[in-house]
Amino acid sequence: MPALPIDEVKKFLMDLQDEICAALEKADGKAKFFEEKWDRAGGGGGRTRVIADGDVIEKGGVNFSHVFGKGLPPSATAQRPEMAGADFQAMGVSLVIHPRNPHVPTSHANVRLFVAEKPGAEPVWWFGGGFDLTPYYGVKEDCVHWHQTCREACEPFGADVYPRFKKACDEYFLIKHRGEPRGIGGIIFDDFNEWEFDKCFKMLQSVGRAYTKAYVPIVEKHKNDKYTEKEVVFQEYRRGRYAEFNLVIDRGTQFGLQSGGRTESILMSLPPRVRWGYNWRPEPGTPEAELTEYYLKDRDWLNEK
Repeated sequence: MPALPIDEVKKFLMDLQDEICAALEKADGKAKFFEEKWDRAGGGGGRTRVIADGDVIEKGGVNFSHVFGKGLPPSATAQRPEMAGADFQAMGVSLVIHPRNPHVPTSHANVRLFVAEKPGAEPVWWFGGGFDLTPYYGVKEDCVHWHQTCREACEPFGADVYPRFKKACDEYFLIKHRGEPRGIGGIIFDDFNEWEFDKCFKMLQSVGRAYTKAYVPIVEKHKNDKYTEKEVVFQEYRRGRYAEFNLVIDRGTQFGLQSGGRTESILMSLPPRVRWGYNWRPEPGTPEAELTEYYLKDRDWLNEK
């Protein structure tokens, strides 16, 4: 079997990090990313880039990492017990953007490659990634645009790809203990090696490049919207839901912490200010209530009227 083109994937991911950071800095207009390069004790390292206190972005990060080591952590072998004890390497770009304005949604994206190897056996590899949107105040046109861009990224690889990846996203980003979705979804795929390596890599590239096409127009549309302190308070309550998902459910967070990853980079995804209230609920008939009653549902956004 020919050697996997690991260096080619790594170059794409590092270039993608540069492209996304440049697009987000332009959309913000003020703040710039601060970069910190780091090394992992068990092998590998990365580039953490953080942006904060901007005119548009209150806090965000766009991270690249390439880590490797011996012995997969439990979070990686729960569904693949035959890979226990394998050497591994994982590389990817992961990002979360928390805007200041409650009318600009939070967004998340990542694209990654994972390779596990055991002596005498061919490497086991898979790709993963996707992007999803978490609005605080729903706008139907934004949801449709987001999902149209998701579909366009998937279309070159088959008509069935977007529906499958959308369904997987809806199922994954469910706050199970709340019985409610984290946002309006998008696309997600994991453990993906259904095609030959090159085709899977091309799909990863398509998905990675689609993120800014999906997100930046929504940012530009709403970044100057007027907002009230009441809307900021609601945003903070909803950010609490976001934090709950990332700390309790997210597999990426679990893998990063269990594999000895860099804690500051892993927890970069948490919002800067959050709020919890006992048995808190929005008032019926308000835009705040509309978020959970209408927008946070597994909707077919491409056919919404």
